[in-house]
Amino acid sequence: MADVTPIKKLLVANRGEIARRIMRTAHDMGISTVAIFAEGDARAPFVNEADTAIFLEGRTSTETYLDVEKVINACKRSGADAVHPGYGFLSENEGFAQAIIDAGIKWIGPSPEVIGLMGDKLSAKNLMTEAGVPTLPAIEITDKLDVLKAADEIGYPVLVKASAGGGGRGMRIVETKEDLEAAVEGAKREALNSFGDDTVFLEKWLDVSRHVEIQILGDTHGNLVHCFERECSIQRRHQKIIEEAPSPAVTEDIRERMGAAAIAAAKKLGYSSAGTVEFLLSGDEFWFLEVNARLQVEHPVTEEIIGKDLVREQIRVAEGEALSFNQEELSIEGHAIEARLYAENPEKNFLPSPGPVIAWEPSTIGRARFDSGVETGSIITTEFDPMIAKVTVHAPTRREAAARLARVLETTRIQGLTTNRDFLVNTLRTDEYISGDTTTDFIERVNPDRVIPKDQEALQSAAIAIAIESQAKRRANAKINKRIRGGWRNSTMPDEELTLEAYGEEIKLRYKSNRDNSFNFSFEETSHVVTVIDSGCGSVEIDIDGQRSQYTLDKIGEEWLVHSTFCDFEFKELPRYPISSSDDFGGGLVAPMPGAILSIDIKPGDTVKKGDVLVILEAMKMEHRITAPRDGIVGSVQTAVGEQVENEQLLVTLEEEEGE
Repeated sequence: MADVTPIKKLLVANRGEIARRIMRTAHDMGISTVAIFAEGDARAPFVNEADTAIFLEGRTSTETYLDVEKVINACKRSGADAVHPGYGFLSENEGFAQAIIDAGIKWIGPSPEVIGLMGDKLSAKNLMTEAGVPTLPAIEITDKLDVLKAADEIGYPVLVKASAGGGGRGMRIVETKEDLEAAVEGAKREALNSFGDDTVFLEKWLDVSRHVEIQILGDTHGNLVHCFERECSIQRRHQKIIEEAPSPAVTEDIRERMGAAAIAAAKKLGYSSAGTVEFLLSGDEFWFLEVNARLQVEHPVTEEIIGKDLVREQIRVAEGEALSFNQEELSIEGHAIEARLYAENPEKNFLPSPGPVIAWEPSTIGRARFDSGVETGSIITTEFDPMIAKVTVHAPTRREAAARLARVLETTRIQGLTTNRDFLVNTLRTDEYISGDTTTDFIERVNPDRVIPKDQEALQSAAIAIAIESQAKRRANAKINKRIRGGWRNSTMPDEELTLEAYGEEIKLRYKSNRDNSFNFSFEETSHVVTVIDSGCGSVEIDIDGQRSQYTLDKIGEEWLVHSTFCDFEFKELPRYPISSSDDFGGGLVAPMPGAILSIDIKPGDTVKKGDVLVILEAMKMEHRITAPRDGIVGSVQTAVGEQVENEQLLVTLEEEEGE
């Protein structure tokens, strides 16, 4: 039996929520922690929570978290005797794992050999075929390969897929041969940018299937277990946004067969530590997709249904311990669902929406687990993944878990930037989701509402809360008559007025206070009697016509951020005498978000057609194509390759073609 060597100081080679998650378990086990951080992460919560933090000079992933030499130097400098890579970045980099081991530092993860085998997804498929695991046809794309012919052999639709990495990056679904070349080039660029490897391959794409994966754990003593399945079918851009365990589509028979296939794959590899064997499920048949030789983003749902800490097991295995449980000791308890809260705009095809987190208050309604990398004041930057938090609920039944998670998300305060929160809530409440009809085409097929509409009554109630808070602030800042109670008059005073703008609508209200501390509010078509139950320090509790509501408010410049137990609101306070503005880009195309210019495919004078790609922008590790909105002639190009651009910065001007 191998010696057990306790870990004393653990460096987490990652950032954000997963860094905090790993540190939490390490601290519970009495292990000191070391964080590494890029320039934009200097004030991030994971840095503050580490016992020691080391700055990696640079801003981008490539300059920091993906720089093997810098991370190795940080390990040596800190005196760390172990490294946990989390997920993403260098977690599946064979060379990095080997460098850590060569430096005499414990690597918390599978062996470099296994990472190498599974890092090449095409080779992994061949290995799984040898192990008797069912696989889909796939062909590596090389300079000598006739890509069009290969795609015809596989049959459309095909998936262009990066061999390295994960997280949905470097993936493109191709329906027709006309789109194949551009998809291959785009996938190669994205894979190189995210993983430092532009190897891609073709794989058969199943239009209707489920993404189901098996969590595996192994140790260096030959013990292997699977921790049942997770379903991760609800995805956008091939990235998971809602995961659950167990799968509503997996019967006991499928679970037994899929679990056995995962164990067969792990035995073939001689696997140790935590990992995931991913499958596509259609009906009662399944096919191997890939092995993720690392901890998965969605591991919390598995932890919730089995009552085990997977990170703790990883650390114990790295110390030389055997797994603390066997297969017979594992069982499924209840149902867990996780939602990934992202800074992105569902109404703009889920484009990343970086910016400041002005207010972050996890819900206290219903029991929930929050794995978050942010706090109030954090900045979601363009350099990294836009995840804000993972929110997980565990309940006795799937229906209850879905209902509770929707309510928890709905009552969580996240303001200052656009998020997918409303979309997640709407998804969890669709009939299709509740019934378990969750195939990989869910978003396109069901098309849940992207936002929760703000009804007129809710908007007016929030506007009343703003008026109450605004008056309280004025009274608190008054230099005279501060102590005179509201409603006292020695003469008749005119009604107070307030004009707000919200969601494209102008809201005008008038109000006056009464001697009994109540207020009369009037809008264009409605009027209300309002009693203030409590107010002050950004919190208002009011009674509107006999109905009580509570609000939390912040004012940033002329912007009001309002949170209620049912919705978040953002208002702009308009001046009583507005100044007109005429900012207009005319025929110009602007950046939809901050980012870096990857390529420019046009020059002044070029004739373009509607839909032609003009500029490719990279932000948050994703490529975004700026296309021509109409036929025209390029008037000017206002940017250059490599330039960092801001949101709504002018990139290209288009002129009408002659004769139009």
